[in-house]
Amino acid sequence: MTEDPRPGPFRHAEQDLESARHAPDTAQAKSPAYRLAFADPDFLLRDELRPVRLQLELLKPQLELDARGIRSTVVLFGGARIPSPEAQGDGPAHPMAQYYVEARRFARLITERSVASQCTENVIVTGGGPGVMEAGNRGAAEAGGCSIGLNIVLPHEQVPNAYVTPELCFNFHYFGIRKMHFLLRAKAIAVFPGGFGTLDELFESITLIQTGRMEQVPVILFGESFWRAVINWDALREAGTIAAADLELFRFVETADEALAVIDSWPLSGRRGEIPGR
Repeated sequence: MTEDPRPGPFRHAEQDLESARHAPDTAQAKSPAYRLAFADPDFLLRDELRPVRLQLELLKPQLELDARGIRSTVVLFGGARIPSPEAQGDGPAHPMAQYYVEARRFARLITERSVASQCTENVIVTGGGPGVMEAGNRGAAEAGGCSIGLNIVLPHEQVPNAYVTPELCFNFHYFGIRKMHFLLRAKAIAVFPGGFGTLDELFESITLIQTGRMEQVPVILFGESFWRAVINWDALREAGTIAAADLELFRFVETADEALAVIDSWPLSGRRGEIPGR
């Protein structure tokens, strides 16, 4: 029998699980009550077990990324409905397809840096889906590096794109835990045009930085005309609901090269102390 390398005098869970598979064919042994708790899906899916499921969703990706030595990431948010230019065929060009191209190039340039660290720093992380997310994982793959996909179970969008590194492709039930994993190792955040989900991710990130809950990492918004059209930033400032200094927490760019220049020259560091205007 092969020696188990893990320390400790007790039997491991796998051993008991294997033993349980060979339980006798009796009413008692076949009863759901007799199942090992950690191997009983009906038990784990009870409402009362939600705190345990939340913890499991936090731990699984955390342990895997730690085991692979991934220390920092570059987050890429953006719309699932923005197509690649080649996906449009011979029809009219989609007005947002340019952002797929820039997201792909941005991820490729970032991943070239990541490869130099053996894919432990600056690892691209996306939501793992189509559109801009696919472009990010695709650019990373083209640079010969790895990338992370943080998928979530949705009725209409459950399949990871084909460019996520398979060993770094995770699936979530809880939006909140997924958003934590986007930011836990974030060294920079690049946000491309998108819909409700992208807006949610952008504002969650900016709020954490604004309130001093997160370090002032570069936040880069691709497509100034888009972002100024959908959000009246100046109206927020003029109404006094944000401070003028809050508008310095992000930068507008148009191209991947501009984004890298912003990252490399980012002037802010650490967490905010006093919050301007409060």
